[in-house]
Amino acid sequence: MRERQIPVACVQLCAVDRGAFEERWDHMLAQVSSAAEHGARLIVLPEGTVPGYVLGTEPISPALLEHADASLAAIARRHGATIVYGGAKIVQHRTFNAAIALGPDGRELGFAAKQFLWHFDRLWYAPGETLEPIDTPVGRLGLLVCADGRIPTIAATLAERGAEMLVMPTAWVTSGRDPGALENIQADLMVNVRARENGIPFVACNKAGVELNAVAYCGKSTIVDAAGETHARAGERDEAMVLADVRIGIDERVERLQHATETPVDSDPSPIGGAADGAATPERLRIAFTPERERDVLVRFANFARQADADILLAVGEGEHASAAPGVPIVRVPPSKRGRARLIEARALQIALVDDVVLHDPRGLVALRAGGIDVMLWQTLDQPEWQVRFARTRAAELRAYLVVFSMNGARAFAVDPDGAVIAGTFDAYKLASFTYDRSRTQATLVAPATDVAQGLRDAERVRDTTMPSGSVASQHRYAGGGLAAPLADSSER
Repeated sequence: MRERQIPVACVQLCAVDRGAFEERWDHMLAQVSSAAEHGARLIVLPEGTVPGYVLGTEPISPALLEHADASLAAIARRHGATIVYGGAKIVQHRTFNAAIALGPDGRELGFAAKQFLWHFDRLWYAPGETLEPIDTPVGRLGLLVCADGRIPTIAATLAERGAEMLVMPTAWVTSGRDPGALENIQADLMVNVRARENGIPFVACNKAGVELNAVAYCGKSTIVDAAGETHARAGERDEAMVLADVRIGIDERVERLQHATETPVDSDPSPIGGAADGAATPERLRIAFTPERERDVLVRFANFARQADADILLAVGEGEHASAAPGVPIVRVPPSKRGRARLIEARALQIALVDDVVLHDPRGLVALRAGGIDVMLWQTLDQPEWQVRFARTRAAELRAYLVVFSMNGARAFAVDPDGAVIAGTFDAYKLASFTYDRSRTQATLVAPATDVAQGLRDAERVRDTTMPSGSVASQHRYAGGGLAAPLADSSER
């Protein structure tokens, strides 16, 4: 790839009710023109800019969509810019929630339809069925829409197929739990991880404000470089233009697996803690963990963990497992083999041990999770801030627990299926614990009718059915009994 630098702008617009779209359209166009006048060669607008995110029951006028597209095309021609905007796209009587790319000559270069439909998206839109980057004058763009960013394999497939930049019109919503700090896990966490794990920049443009007094957006439109570092970010509440020069044509990707086969897996033949072969996975288990390695310390911690009602103690380092009374079983975790997962069983709970190469890969844990593994133990040499970002992202996107051990012995921490750090050691605090609750990992609905397990399976199906001629299909498979989908609480996209 040829390295070059592209001036990029996100035009963060205030949300507009669909009924007020035509009244506000000229104002929106003025914002786009301003971005072009500031020198942006790639201009990105939010999801559902045309005619709104919440469509309601009224039919969409094709003439309105054509007029809006023509207005943006005129700006693209006038300034020689490439524009990507979010809008309804009607194709053969099907309506898609699309990211639409217009070239500097005003012609449509292509579009990507949202695959992972979120909550009431399904009332209005058909799911997308393509996964191909789009060639534009500013580079080969991998277009995706909003909740597609929660499914790691969507961005990964676009990158594998040659995308030089990920571009995402979005409508990141927020619960308003803290009006002073509007939260959204994609905006606050995942967008940086997506860039870093794929080694290409990520541009995400969101709305601010509220639609129909019922859907609130968190703003935070973001431009992230190929190493996952934020170059520009808008505020939460207001319209904004964020500009940055983005370098493309370089590969900053962290080391990860090759995708000809799924993650290689080794198994420990001996169950730990006295559980019989074939015992059912426990519904709840109290898990203690420590970065300490000395046997005498571990025995003392195991005794204390028993008093604190723990069921097992996880510890890194070579050595024999121990389960002698009066302490809880000590599960010694040796260094993971490079690029391989190892399965161990403790008290009938299967745990996958992984290293940086597996964890950093967008597909590295997916097949394990589909096979029913919902506790992962990651031994890492990564930087502390990236340990937290990757662990929280992997836990949330797969609905799993992650226990993280820094291999320098400084810290260990655990993350729950919502992506929250729930326990961790620090300073003199060397023994932490949490409760594994299987019902939480089985709850793969993250919003009504929004199942991340199904989203992973659909992304793989689309990838396989759109495999370019001559490519080798991935051996990762997401079908299986590991990801059931009972009811779960909703959360922000």
